Amino acid sequence: MGKIVLAAKITHVPSLLISEREGPLKGLREKPINSLKEIGRRARERKVDTFVVFDMHWMSNFGFHINANAVHKGVYTSNEAPHMIQNMEYEYRGNPALGDAIARHGQAMGLDILSHQVPTLPLDYGTIVPMHYMNQDGGMKVISLAANLFATVEQNRQVGEAVRLGIEECEGNVALLASGSMSHQLISASETGDSQWDKMSTEFNRQVDLRVLELWNEGRYAEFVAMLPEYSCLCKGEGLMGDTAMLFGALGWDQYHGKAEQLCDYFASSGSGQVTVDFHV
Repeated sequence: MGKIVLAAKITHVPSLLISEREGPLKGLREKPINSLKEIGRRARERKVDTFVVFDMHWMSNFGFHINANAVHKGVYTSNEAPHMIQNMEYEYRGNPALGDAIARHGQAMGLDILSHQVPTLPLDYGTIVPMHYMNQDGGMKVISLAANLFATVEQNRQVGEAVRLGIEECEGNVALLASGSMSHQLISASETGDSQWDKMSTEFNRQVDLRVLELWNEGRYAEFVAMLPEYSCLCKGEGLMGDTAMLFGALGWDQYHGKAEQLCDYFASSGSGQVTVDFHV
């Protein structure tokens, strides 16, 4: 019987990679990068077999999708931001059995969810960027789940529940990663440039994000999931914060009572709110 041994809300912003290059942004993202490396260290320490990534940069208009390829291999350049992410080589083993189990449980709940083993189906950067820091040697398997742009919070919660049931059916220790922003109202075209990386779109979004972090820190998860439908809309969550709903769905939703450990300071990036938080299991 498999089990969840690690669960985290993480950042995947391109400025992580940019800050490692020579230039005016060098070193800007050292702390968030270290937070992702720490998640990887904890995963190895807990003998994680597979990362399951709720990837809010892989968007779907039609149903829910799981990249359950036996091998993920390619060279990635972002079509959204090719000047930020280009020619990133990646190679990770997948876990088809777990992907199929998750889809089977989701379908039993009435969800339109499919597990795919299609060699030409690539990973997106919501998976590739965190794996670059957490799983550099490719020692841990990877499964990626897409965000459905038109899913409800309840449907995303059910996906998370299906993930938990699929994990329990299979073998191995699993780490769950909610890979996406908090608020996600991006900057306008006129604001792009080197100054965009520390810019927040609105003070309202910042204040709501900070309140959410307070609720997590205080263990007030029932209040948080009750506000999630409005929060995800008003603060324009990436994929309507489907990754966060999936994560809490897997952890038990309003019945989760673990500690939230913030691993880096909250920060703004191109208008969005970012953080890394380990939800103890």
